Amino acid sequence: MKFHYTDIETCSEATGLVIVIDVIRAFSNAAYVFNGGIEKIYPVSTIEEALAIKQKKPEILACGEVGGIPPEGFDFGNSPTQTLELDLHGRTLVQRTGAGTQGIVRSVNAEKMAAASLVVAGATVKYVQMHQPEEITFVVTGKTFKGGGEEDLACAEYLEALFLDKALDPEPFIERVRGSRDAKLHLDPAMPEFPETDLAYCVDVDRFNFAMPVTKENGRFVIRAVTP
Repeated sequence: MKFHYTDIETCSEATGLVIVIDVIRAFSNAAYVFNGGIEKIYPVSTIEEALAIKQKKPEILACGEVGGIPPEGFDFGNSPTQTLELDLHGRTLVQRTGAGTQGIVRSVNAEKMAAASLVVAGATVKYVQMHQPEEITFVVTGKTFKGGGEEDLACAEYLEALFLDKALDPEPFIERVRGSRDAKLHLDPAMPEFPETDLAYCVDVDRFNFAMPVTKENGRFVIRAVTP
């Protein structure tokens, strides 16, 4: 099995099976909303697109961020701490983030795709192995931002080791996430919009037993939770 690494600037070139990674916080939060009862997620690129979908179907919830903060008109942000307090059963979500959802919508040449983070690491590997790919491309979405992406690279390298059946301790990878640039926001008491509890939720390896494959329905990307 061969592995390739890319980011949101070059992921449009990726073919075959693509795993889009955003640990802090898009695809960790996506897993928490699925666990909270959301049926499907529409990942989009822009605020305007998210709000247009919501305007057409007001029952759809909008979540996500710009600079880590939920835009005006969104129902909630990108925080698992907040997500855990919401009743989401049976709802549909449209998600816009600066890194994670951009990696999905830009991976236009992927034949198969999954969104991933540490909280669904093991299930993601099981799901992907069902398709027996010869090559896998990891989209390290945070890498594009200056000084960022170490948390997503750590997750990608952890997944690669799992694919290779290496027995490993996740703790060094967790520590890399905790030491990343984005993690520092959650360790700053002056930044209450970035709860420290979010960081703990994002490094809870294998908290969930489902993967998050991405498909297209009626021309739109859709994420669902699937237990392999």
